[in-house]
Amino acid sequence: MTTPQKKNRRSVVIVGATSTVAREIARLCAADGFDLILAAIEEDELAALAQDIRVRSGVEVETLPFDATAFDTHPAFFESCRTALGRLPGGVIVCFGYMTDQQRTQNDWNATKLTIDINFTGVVSVLNLFANAFEERRSGFIAAISSAAGDRGRQSNYTYGAAKGALTRYLEGLRNRLYHSNVQVTTIKPGFMDTKMTQGMNLPKPLVASPEHAAELIWKAIKARKDTAYVIGIWRLIMLAVRHVPEVVFKRMKM
Repeated sequence: MTTPQKKNRRSVVIVGATSTVAREIARLCAADGFDLILAAIEEDELAALAQDIRVRSGVEVETLPFDATAFDTHPAFFESCRTALGRLPGGVIVCFGYMTDQQRTQNDWNATKLTIDINFTGVVSVLNLFANAFEERRSGFIAAISSAAGDRGRQSNYTYGAAKGALTRYLEGLRNRLYHSNVQVTTIKPGFMDTKMTQGMNLPKPLVASPEHAAELIWKAIKARKDTAYVIGIWRLIMLAVRHVPEVVFKRMKM
């Protein structure tokens, strides 16, 4: 049974909670007093993370398995979130993603499909469920990690960029729809972050955010109810310039 005190506690679901940045976001949410549901496919890692946060913060932390590509399990996952907390969560943050070599996606349809399914279809599948419930309640917040790579198609990663670009458009439409129900939707657009996804890449250090710094910027943007937030801020200017290069020039560039 849900007590009045528990019903009024703030809560958030973090999907893809075992990613490097998501772990730091979870710790920041807990430090601010949010009860957590941590969801990911790596259940052992989830259990260890949850226990660490419980010890450090004292908030309620539950874990649930989640597979982005098992679309038919997403409705049951959503209901499990409600059951685990004893109430509808206050918000949801989607942190999972997948990037492989562009050359591979050009020659391997399975790699292409996986890129689209994880970065776009899986996010839409689970967020539709939370969005409908939050709209009915007329409160809540949704945030998802898209990418600056989705701002314009570039030959170096256009399959990944296309999936993230589609996600950005989806979040824009969702934000427009849910604004009238007092539900905030925040699009997070990281540039380079020092994570497993970027290991081995020769990246300019001033443009790379540490997981801790990225998490701070992301959580700050969500709390400020921002519509779109770049991580780090310089990427807003970089991508503004990239978007405004005329196509007749852009198609000749190697990016």
